[in-house]
Amino acid sequence: MDTVKSRRGIALTILLATAVAGTLDMADACIYWGVTKGVAPERIFQSVASGLLGKAAFKGGAQTAALGLTLHFAIMAVMVAVYVLASLRLPVLTKRPVVMGLGYGLATYLVMNYVVLPLSQVGPRGHFVLPNFINGLMAHLVPVGLTIAMIAAWRERRTNTL
Repeated sequence: MDTVKSRRGIALTILLATAVAGTLDMADACIYWGVTKGVAPERIFQSVASGLLGKAAFKGGAQTAALGLTLHFAIMAVMVAVYVLASLRLPVLTKRPVVMGLGYGLATYLVMNYVVLPLSQVGPRGHFVLPNFINGLMAHLVPVGLTIAMIAAWRERRTNTL
């Protein structure tokens, strides 16, 4: 019974952290690019789908936007699952969630920008723009890394006090 309860709790933690971190991350992208460049949310979602479809994603309308949003949350689920499952073996991840979460956010930024995106169909990167870099990095540090770590730590505290 404890194993079933434990697995269920872990799965719910992954689901919750994916929903929260994924929503915060996408909200950041929509607000930042909407305010600075007037980019509509649909186009932002399509840009995620372009990792799989290339430039064709921008011609697919609502369908490729939905695909992009789905891919975004799938990628976030993997990021969350890695942290939450690692925290089961590495208690420091939940004992020091601020430091570990910020570190994990940095790691996710580096992996996404220097491994995942170059291997995707997105195409060549544009030139370096400091505000875009700062926003991208901060989005991975706080809405992604810190949020994931805080939710994992909350689950750990809750589990140990029941």
